[in-house]
Amino acid sequence: MNDQPSNWVRTAPGVPVIRNVNWGGLKTLYVKEVRRFFKVQLQTVWAPAVTTMLFLVIFTVALGGSGRRIMGVPFADFIAPGLIIMAMLQNAFANASFSLLVGKIQGTIVDYLMPPLSTGELIAALIGAAVTRAILVGCAVWLAMALWPGVHVTPLHPLAMIWFGLMGAMMLGFFGLLTSIWGEKFDHAAAVTNFVVAPLSLLSGTFYSIESLAPTFQAVSHANPFFYVISGFRYGFLKEADSPVLFGGILLLAINIALCAACYALLRSGWKLKN
Repeated sequence: MNDQPSNWVRTAPGVPVIRNVNWGGLKTLYVKEVRRFFKVQLQTVWAPAVTTMLFLVIFTVALGGSGRRIMGVPFADFIAPGLIIMAMLQNAFANASFSLLVGKIQGTIVDYLMPPLSTGELIAALIGAAVTRAILVGCAVWLAMALWPGVHVTPLHPLAMIWFGLMGAMMLGFFGLLTSIWGEKFDHAAAVTNFVVAPLSLLSGTFYSIESLAPTFQAVSHANPFFYVISGFRYGFLKEADSPVLFGGILLLAINIALCAACYALLRSGWKLKN
């Protein structure tokens, strides 16, 4: 009886070739990446939830007094969705930017390059793990906020919430993967986090509506892709947004396609991966 997987064919004696998707290998790498961050879930899942709740408490106390309302809703309800998706974005980037980088630093990059996985399967597993971490962090933050008095985080448009949550997590996952390919030490990933991801997250309208900004700064905000993620995700909870929701959803899809193509081309070429 032939015990080879059904998606293998032989082009020469003793040389099996996978003719379709290597689901077994893809699943194995995905599970490996998920277990890697889940082993330290106190740091990778629950700690971001605590940090985000501190943001909520501090900004609500400092700026939400006297019944302040933004876009017709209480200040706490306004910033809560933005804080949830901001935590998701930062953790998706952190997960994806660590995978290949630690392999290059520790000399175990061969564990990613040698298995019988296509470039597309490698990307799917790494991005899938990053999105999984983002979803777990988002659920942890949402649960904490749902239990917090005075904050309402009931989704009013679940489809928008899911779409912008996934598009945002994937976008930062691809960006993290590009950083992981380019970086040669942890300082490189930290520099991108501190000087690119964090500023774009904080200046994306999480804590304010861009309608209160001067026209010049409104134009700058519209050039920030994080703004469309925040605004669209907030629309899923409040049915209020300060950006065109449909345009933002299509734009994020286009950005993800472009980032995926860039990741594919770089991984395919072996740039900074193969010596």
